[in-house]
Amino acid sequence: MLAGYTDITVLDISSVAIDKAKQRLGEKASLVTWVVSDITQFIPTRKYDYWHDRAAFHFLTTGEEIASYLAVANNAMKEGGKMLIGTFSENGPEKCSGLPVKQYSETALTSTLKKWFKKIRCIHTDHQTPFNTIQHFLFCSFQKSLA
Repeated sequence: MLAGYTDITVLDISSVAIDKAKQRLGEKASLVTWVVSDITQFIPTRKYDYWHDRAAFHFLTTGEEIASYLAVANNAMKEGGKMLIGTFSENGPEKCSGLPVKQYSETALTSTLKKWFKKIRCIHTDHQTPFNTIQHFLFCSFQKSLA
Protein backbone atom coordinates (compact mmCIF):
# COMPACT_ATOMS: atom_id res chain seq x y z
CA MET A 1 0.00 0.00 0.00
CA LEU A 2 1.38 3.39 -1.05
CA ALA A 3 -0.19 6.39 0.71
CA GLY A 4 -3.38 4.39 1.07
CA TYR A 5 -3.59 3.38 -2.60
CA THR A 6 -3.46 -0.29 -3.46
CA ASP A 7 -3.77 -0.49 -7.25
CA ILE A 8 -1.21 1.76 -8.95
CA THR A 9 0.16 1.62 -12.48
CA VAL A 10 3.12 3.82 -13.46
CA LEU A 11 3.88 4.43 -17.13
CA ASP A 12 7.00 6.13 -18.44
CA ILE A 13 8.73 6.11 -21.81
CA SER A 14 12.07 5.66 -20.02
CA SER A 15 13.09 2.34 -18.50
CA VAL A 16 15.85 4.25 -16.68
CA ALA A 17 13.25 6.47 -14.99
CA ILE A 18 11.19 3.41 -14.07
CA ASP A 19 14.25 1.71 -12.56
CA LYS A 20 15.08 4.81 -10.49
CA ALA A 21 11.51 4.99 -9.20
CA LYS A 22 11.62 1.29 -8.27
CA GLN A 23 14.87 1.85 -6.37
CA ARG A 24 13.35 4.77 -4.44
CA LEU A 25 10.37 2.63 -3.42
CA GLY A 26 12.48 -0.36 -2.40
CA GLU A 27 10.30 -3.31 -1.36
CA LYS A 28 7.12 -1.33 -2.05
CA ALA A 29 8.00 -1.31 -5.76
CA SER A 30 6.46 -4.77 -6.03
CA LEU A 31 3.08 -3.20 -5.20
CA VAL A 32 3.13 -1.16 -8.42
CA THR A 33 2.47 -2.27 -11.99
CA TRP A 34 5.28 -0.77 -14.09
CA VAL A 35 4.84 -0.04 -17.80
CA VAL A 36 7.54 1.20 -20.17
CA SER A 37 5.80 2.72 -23.17
CA ASP A 38 5.30 5.83 -25.24
CA ILE A 39 1.94 7.05 -23.93
CA THR A 40 0.69 7.71 -27.46
CA GLN A 41 1.23 4.02 -28.28
CA PHE A 42 0.06 2.52 -24.97
CA ILE A 43 -2.63 -0.14 -25.31
CA PRO A 44 -4.48 -0.39 -21.99
CA THR A 45 -5.61 -3.84 -20.92
CA ARG A 46 -7.89 -2.51 -18.16
CA LYS A 47 -9.85 0.56 -17.10
CA TYR A 48 -8.56 3.08 -14.56
CA ASP A 49 -10.43 5.24 -12.04
CA TYR A 50 -7.81 7.97 -11.96
CA TRP A 51 -5.26 9.33 -14.44
CA HIS A 52 -2.45 11.56 -13.20
CA ASP A 53 -0.13 13.22 -15.69
CA ARG A 54 2.47 15.48 -14.17
CA ALA A 55 4.45 17.04 -16.99
CA ALA A 56 4.14 14.59 -19.87
CA PHE A 57 1.31 16.20 -21.85
CA HIS A 58 3.24 19.36 -22.69
CA PHE A 59 5.86 17.27 -24.55
CA LEU A 60 3.19 16.34 -27.10
CA THR A 61 3.50 19.12 -29.63
CA THR A 62 1.68 17.84 -32.73
CA GLY A 63 -2.02 17.39 -33.27
CA GLU A 64 -1.44 13.70 -34.01
CA GLU A 65 0.41 13.11 -30.72
CA ILE A 66 -2.24 14.95 -28.72
CA ALA A 67 -5.09 13.06 -30.43
CA SER A 68 -3.35 9.72 -29.78
CA TYR A 69 -2.81 10.60 -26.10
CA LEU A 70 -6.44 11.59 -25.64
CA ALA A 71 -7.70 8.45 -27.38
CA VAL A 72 -5.51 6.33 -25.07
CA ALA A 73 -6.73 8.21 -21.99
CA ASN A 74 -10.35 7.91 -23.06
CA ASN A 75 -9.99 4.16 -23.71
CA ALA A 76 -8.08 3.57 -20.47
CA MET A 77 -10.44 5.37 -18.10
CA LYS A 78 -13.69 4.25 -16.55
CA GLU A 79 -16.81 6.32 -17.20
CA GLY A 80 -16.84 9.11 -14.63
CA GLY A 81 -13.13 8.60 -13.88
CA LYS A 82 -11.00 11.57 -12.89
CA MET A 83 -7.92 12.97 -14.59
CA LEU A 84 -5.33 15.44 -13.39
CA ILE A 85 -2.99 17.02 -15.92
CA GLY A 86 -0.05 19.21 -14.94
CA THR A 87 1.39 21.06 -17.92
CA PHE A 88 3.26 24.24 -18.67
CA SER A 89 1.04 27.30 -18.58
CA GLU A 90 1.03 29.93 -21.29
CA ASN A 91 3.77 31.66 -19.26
CA GLY A 92 5.86 28.50 -18.95
CA PRO A 93 9.08 27.70 -20.79
CA GLU A 94 9.17 26.96 -24.50
CA LYS A 95 11.61 24.08 -23.96
CA CYS A 96 12.20 21.54 -21.21
CA SER A 97 15.21 19.23 -21.03
CA GLY A 98 16.22 20.64 -24.41
CA LEU A 99 12.94 19.54 -26.03
CA PRO A 100 10.20 21.79 -27.40
CA VAL A 101 6.98 21.86 -25.37
CA LYS A 102 3.45 23.10 -25.84
CA GLN A 103 2.12 25.70 -23.42
CA TYR A 104 -1.54 25.87 -22.35
CA SER A 105 -3.97 28.39 -20.98
CA GLU A 106 -6.89 27.07 -18.95
CA THR A 107 -9.18 27.75 -21.90
CA ALA A 108 -6.89 25.98 -24.40
CA LEU A 109 -6.41 22.88 -22.23
CA THR A 110 -10.13 22.64 -21.48
CA SER A 111 -10.92 22.98 -25.18
CA THR A 112 -8.34 20.34 -26.11
CA LEU A 113 -9.90 17.77 -23.75
CA LYS A 114 -13.58 18.69 -24.15
CA LYS A 115 -14.45 15.82 -26.51
CA TRP A 116 -14.20 13.27 -23.69
CA PHE A 117 -13.47 15.18 -20.48
CA LYS A 118 -15.27 17.89 -18.51
CA LYS A 119 -13.19 20.38 -16.54
CA ILE A 120 -13.58 20.31 -12.79
CA ARG A 121 -11.02 22.87 -11.67
CA CYS A 122 -7.74 24.49 -12.70
CA ILE A 123 -5.00 26.18 -10.70
CA HIS A 124 -1.79 27.94 -11.66
CA THR A 125 1.37 27.29 -9.67
CA ASP A 126 5.03 28.18 -9.87
CA HIS A 127 7.62 25.42 -9.58
CA GLN A 128 11.14 26.25 -8.46
CA THR A 129 13.60 24.01 -10.27
CA PRO A 130 16.84 22.65 -8.78
CA PHE A 131 18.55 25.34 -10.90
CA ASN A 132 16.67 28.10 -9.02
CA THR A 133 14.51 29.03 -11.99
CA ILE A 134 10.73 29.28 -11.89
CA GLN A 135 8.50 27.27 -14.22
CA HIS A 136 4.83 28.27 -14.50
CA PHE A 137 2.47 25.29 -14.43
CA LEU A 138 -1.22 24.77 -14.98
CA PHE A 139 -2.88 21.89 -13.14
CA CYS A 140 -6.40 20.98 -14.22
CA SER A 141 -8.70 18.22 -13.07
CA PHE A 142 -11.25 16.68 -15.38
CA GLN A 143 -13.92 14.02 -15.27
CA LYS A 144 -14.47 11.57 -18.09
CA SER A 145 -17.81 12.34 -19.63
CA LEU A 146 -20.49 9.76 -19.02
CA ALA A 147 -21.67 7.92 -22.12
